[in-house]
Amino acid sequence: MKITHIRNATLLVEYEGKTFLIDPMLAEKGTYPPFSNSIRQDQNNPLVNLPISVEEIIADVDAVIVTHLHLDHFDDAAKQALPNDIKMFVQNEEDAAVVKEAGSKNVEVLTQNTVFEGVELIKTKGEHGRGEILKRTGLVCGVVFKHKSEKTLYVAGDTVWYSAVEEEINTHQPDVIVVNGGDNQFLEGGSLVMGKEDIYEVYKAAPKATIISVHMEAVNHWTLSREELKGFIKEKDMTSHVFVPDDGEVYIFKQKRLRHNKIIPM
Repeated sequence: MKITHIRNATLLVEYEGKTFLIDPMLAEKGTYPPFSNSIRQDQNNPLVNLPISVEEIIADVDAVIVTHLHLDHFDDAAKQALPNDIKMFVQNEEDAAVVKEAGSKNVEVLTQNTVFEGVELIKTKGEHGRGEILKRTGLVCGVVFKHKSEKTLYVAGDTVWYSAVEEEINTHQPDVIVVNGGDNQFLEGGSLVMGKEDIYEVYKAAPKATIISVHMEAVNHWTLSREELKGFIKEKDMTSHVFVPDDGEVYIFKQKRLRHNKIIPM
């Protein structure tokens, strides 16, 4: 398994010989207005450039997984760049209809029994915040990757820590967990994705897993920096299990070892 963190929640996952692009936000820096009712209203999104070109990102992709349709997970640049016939997985029929309207001709709704080219893709639950804010943020999902020759990967998506995430971990026993950990927030309503205490709960639920925190410092409403999270990881003695990649960083899982490096930025 090879995981390349591109930017924000965008990942390239090479798994059992197939390449999956997850939550593509492919626009150039500063293309979109800032998310309203949040901090950094003077900064357009995305806040940073891609570490490699769009052409390189999509060159070898076999399938795309879109966990939900917010702009920072599936943007206009991705719609324009991706071939119309590429395999697209989405969370429900409502999202499928929107993706088809954007021109995609090969769209499938994820289930708990989806299989793509021999790879199990299991849709998982998530909550994009807590309480009343959920009426605004809408439905989201994550996905578990399974294959007999690979470690089990759980990409949690835009969710906070809550009972269903713990249930997914207990059910699937993932070896690798990717969390969206920027503690993004509006000016009211609380966390929309995981903050440092949420990530600590993930660690306690899966103390042997490798945890990778992404969705950091790339859109204007982030509140948890990489530096702060790294300090918290050290404080909680999680440094051998929880990692905070820079954009372009690569993790390769082979047997029981992990190694990582970085793509050279453009």
